[in-house]
Amino acid sequence: MTKKKTKREAQKLFENLAQITESADSDGLTEAEEVSPITDMSGSAIFRATVEEAQQSGEIPRMKKFRFQLLHLWLTQNFPACRMADIGGGKGFLAYLLQLSGWDATVIDPVHQDLPEKYKDITLNKRVRIPLNAKVPHINAAFEQHHAKDFDLLVGMHAHGCNVKIINAAKESGRNFVLLPCCIIDEPLYPLPGVHWLECLAEYALQQGFDVRPFRLNFRGQNIGFYSVNT
Repeated sequence: MTKKKTKREAQKLFENLAQITESADSDGLTEAEEVSPITDMSGSAIFRATVEEAQQSGEIPRMKKFRFQLLHLWLTQNFPACRMADIGGGKGFLAYLLQLSGWDATVIDPVHQDLPEKYKDITLNKRVRIPLNAKVPHINAAFEQHHAKDFDLLVGMHAHGCNVKIINAAKESGRNFVLLPCCIIDEPLYPLPGVHWLECLAEYALQQGFDVRPFRLNFRGQNIGFYSVNT
């Protein structure tokens, strides 16, 4: 796939997400409605209920290494400092950057990993070494809905198998969320052929009564996400 084609497809996806959310606003679809349980969604216009029915194609491009720094900047520009859960946060680098910005950031991930030794500060354009004694709070467990009650904002960047859980947990606990999904791994719903996973997920969030907005970061690969603005 050429770079121009990839860029065109990414632009089209972003426009589709914007259209989905704008249509929901104009039609009043962001009001909380009673919806069927997720296991009963096989009759929905865009959902498949089983892995066997899912139609997936293509491959996931390799991400550029500055995605954590870019997401950190976007979060601090769009949300006030708060109690934030970095779901599937791996080494905790995003949580570490947010702590430096005055946030109370915690990683929720079943596998504990140490922080990286150094990183590039893209605002100062220089390498920065992380102190050896630096730590971020870490919950060594797979994310479950009950975790949401202890946080104000749920963030999932490439949080495999957690995107639907995050939306459901945000609804149950009255929290906001930010999702930057990657591929469909261990998720309980799947898009129909011709519907992108992000469109499917955004539509599901709308069905749960959320007002959502798309956003895009400046790194190579799947750099489009969406976030809730309800609370």
